[in-house]
Amino acid sequence: MKDGVVPISVDERKGRLEKARRLMAENKLDALMLTGGTSMVYFTGMQWGNSERLTCAIIPAKGNAFIVTPKFEEERTIEQAKLGPLGAETRVLTWEEHENPYERVAQGLRDLGVSTGAIGIEETVKYVFSAGVGSAAPNIRVMSGTPVSAGCRIVKDEHELALMRHASAVTLKAYEAAYKSLKEGMTQGDFAKLVSLAHDRLGYSGSAGVQVGEFSALPHGSVTPQTVREGSILLIDGGCKVEGYSSDISRTFVLGKATDRMKQVFDVELRAQTAALKAAKPGVPCEAVDAAARKVIEDGGFGPAYKYFTHRVGHGMGMDGHEWPYLVKGNALPLAPGMTFSDEPGIYIPGEFGIRLEDDMYITADGAGLFTPQSPSLEDPFGPAPTM
Repeated sequence: MKDGVVPISVDERKGRLEKARRLMAENKLDALMLTGGTSMVYFTGMQWGNSERLTCAIIPAKGNAFIVTPKFEEERTIEQAKLGPLGAETRVLTWEEHENPYERVAQGLRDLGVSTGAIGIEETVKYVFSAGVGSAAPNIRVMSGTPVSAGCRIVKDEHELALMRHASAVTLKAYEAAYKSLKEGMTQGDFAKLVSLAHDRLGYSGSAGVQVGEFSALPHGSVTPQTVREGSILLIDGGCKVEGYSSDISRTFVLGKATDRMKQVFDVELRAQTAALKAAKPGVPCEAVDAAARKVIEDGGFGPAYKYFTHRVGHGMGMDGHEWPYLVKGNALPLAPGMTFSDEPGIYIPGEFGIRLEDDMYITADGAGLFTPQSPSLEDPFGPAPTM
């Protein structure tokens, strides 16, 4: 499933940098500091790990970006920078092993005319790095860069949505292939290997956690060895990435025949997932989506509050499997077109089983849609989507 997939272009990343600079101005920030991780890839295209050695990109509100990196990494840094929007002309300030890298950051900011003001720190930057910058540049306030990084990443454009849609299609296809190979006597590890192998055959690296029987009542499962038997319920949760964009899908199904009790719980769960989807639309607060699903579950006899539905109904997603915003009580942020979330209520009955259905949801101009069809039943989890 590799055909037709288009990577994010340099020009698209340039547009992201322009938006970041607008948000810096709105939030009275003079620069944004990025280290290795998702936001660095998002803005610069640079794939960089994290260690105790500082490599960072400083994106100023005005002027050209610069990079601070160890001297022995200089060529690799330039190589990556020139492939992205920063370009080969990007200034690279290096430090030897015995030198203070934060002084290079302060120097680079001074060279841009920033000796006072504020620098925004992307939220995943290590504390030791942000503290080091604050110490080397004491007249510059060290502040949260989340209004800039989240402000850019929280709403996806059509290209990003297409990549996420494809990632979801890949994962669902992989799940279905593994399901068709499910046999009595398999362990949860055996089935997880089938899911990974199916992703690999489709051209991507993907995986799923697998929980069997009573262990499906634990939302993130157990390491206890588990074996599939006739009538066993399985809950699987995982995904893959396509050009850096995530899928996150859960399916629950039975080997053989489901009990009436299982079917009853599945029906409530499916209606709850559908209620969340129907509640999601521009202008609606995030918490209202959680409330819509929770009401169905409580009215179905699985309340109150978090007793059986033990987590929020969904998390934002994009390049990271979990990112802003979150569909949870207390979050009054209004939904906007282009936001993307998991839609994953769950019902977990200790000592019996758990059922979770999870599809990836995107906000449209007048409502919301799912990247994948909902699961119709425990016994036919990949059949035609239900009409509700």
